[in-house]
Amino acid sequence: MTSPQALPSPQPLHHGMARRVLWTIGACVLIALFLMTMLGHPLGPGLVYSLSIGLSCWALIDVGRLLVARWRLARNPGDMPAAQGWPGWGWMGTLIVFGSLVGYLGGGRLGAWLNGHAPGQLDPLHEAAGISIAPMLMVTLTVGLVLTAFQSLQSRRLLAEAEAEAVRRLAAETRLKLLESQLEPHMLFNTLANLRVLVDLDPPRAGVMLDHLIDFLRATLQGSRVAEHALADEFDRLRDYLALMQVRMGERLESRFELPPELAALPVPALLLQPLVENAIRHGLEPCVDGGRLTVRAAQFDGRLRLTVHDTGVGLDGAPGAGTQAMPPGTGFGLDQVRERLRTLHGDQAQFTLQSGPEGTQACVELPMPAALSSSNPGEPAR
Repeated sequence: MTSPQALPSPQPLHHGMARRVLWTIGACVLIALFLMTMLGHPLGPGLVYSLSIGLSCWALIDVGRLLVARWRLARNPGDMPAAQGWPGWGWMGTLIVFGSLVGYLGGGRLGAWLNGHAPGQLDPLHEAAGISIAPMLMVTLTVGLVLTAFQSLQSRRLLAEAEAEAVRRLAAETRLKLLESQLEPHMLFNTLANLRVLVDLDPPRAGVMLDHLIDFLRATLQGSRVAEHALADEFDRLRDYLALMQVRMGERLESRFELPPELAALPVPALLLQPLVENAIRHGLEPCVDGGRLTVRAAQFDGRLRLTVHDTGVGLDGAPGAGTQAMPPGTGFGLDQVRERLRTLHGDQAQFTLQSGPEGTQACVELPMPAALSSSNPGEPAR
């Protein structure tokens, strides 16, 4: 069963109303043409009568349907058919009979008045043709049933689409939660492995690293409890992590951060860049005897947010200049996790690439930006 949070929003009262009015007017025009062709009624007065009756019936049936659906939804927010404007056949049968009878009688008198006849005169054209009220009322009921059946089919289609969308959204949210929950132990295990190596090599530095680890985990685990946070917070978490790595690598690790002030408050998925920084250190800088520099940069380019992690290490496959890979498969859990989170959150609107050149490796993530921010500052491409 779909969770309450995944239920579709109720339709506004006017949703689809213009389309149903046009259907009603079309049916009224056909009836007027039929009366003119088969019974010799003048088209103008016949159209006035037909529209008066048809629109009166529509107002009573269709508006009544939406009001009853809204009442049912207020009593039971989980009533998905009511959320799509369908009150059920029991209520619809009552509304069709009531709306057809009252709409025919009231609309007929309105049409007579608009055609210049006495207010109490029901339908002089029908009387002149010898047509009684009963057959015309049956025609009105039949048209009402046909239009209602069409509305029922449409409501079922909308309901099925809403349920399918709710299931897709719930599955995406569940998959995203799983990915985020997997990131925390992965990140912790990598850090503890680094600490274990340092304990044997340099116990005093291992103690300093352990203090940094406690502070880092406290801040990071708090940040990982939210789906997204400000880009400035993401950069702060990376600074904490690189402070840890600095204790182990010493002068072999140089870090640099470039975050324009206008992008600092922009929301991004929490811990999105953490696996990219880990990958850059583990596969780029650590294998390099002299270490190198790691640069984390944010920039706005062509209406998109571009986040890059660049290291001056050994490059992809241990060979500088190994080329470019767009979302490469099999590069480890961390990059797979970034790839899946981007796909879940943004679909085809997000991009993830790895590029290796003479100066090391660059991981690049591009995300869509809010329209207001992207139009206010075109930004510069990351270098």
